[in-house]
Amino acid sequence: MLDRLYVDLADGDLQLVKLTEAHRAALRTACAADPDIWAIYSSSFGPGHFDKSFDALIGGAGRMAYAIMDGDTLVGMTAWLRPDMSAQTVEIGNSYIHPAARGTGFNGRLKKLMIDHAFAVGIRRIEFRIDERNARSQAAVAKLGAVKEGVLRAERITWTGYVRRTGLFGLLAEDWAARP
Repeated sequence: MLDRLYVDLADGDLQLVKLTEAHRAALRTACAADPDIWAIYSSSFGPGHFDKSFDALIGGAGRMAYAIMDGDTLVGMTAWLRPDMSAQTVEIGNSYIHPAARGTGFNGRLKKLMIDHAFAVGIRRIEFRIDERNARSQAAVAKLGAVKEGVLRAERITWTGYVRRTGLFGLLAEDWAARP
């Protein structure tokens, strides 16, 4: 199932391609467009931190990262995280979209593409773990139909040293199939 999950995906001009070293410069540029956002992320892809975080992302076990493409332009990143094939569960995270693509419906299309694909290959539960300070991301996953199942207290220490409270959201295959 893991081999079927982590494949390139496309919906018209929106493409998710496996993130590789070849994407480093373009992603660095995209991530530098909003240097203030990294304060609420668990790791920083902003100037001064990008290379270390990029290396960890493409080399990390349990992370299957994508470059998000809008036509020929790299506009962000996202990933499958913590895949547990025996439990048929995966997390969608490590997501960032260039400010110019926010508020355009692009993120909704992106998440729909990933969610449809995950459930089609046999995943039954998708998780989203979001910093409690990140109201925009929490609203976005709630709009998808994900249910906030609780808050993980002191769940991780971010790159700034902040001890993070993490909202845990779950989306089940039957919830997704029943949405209007």
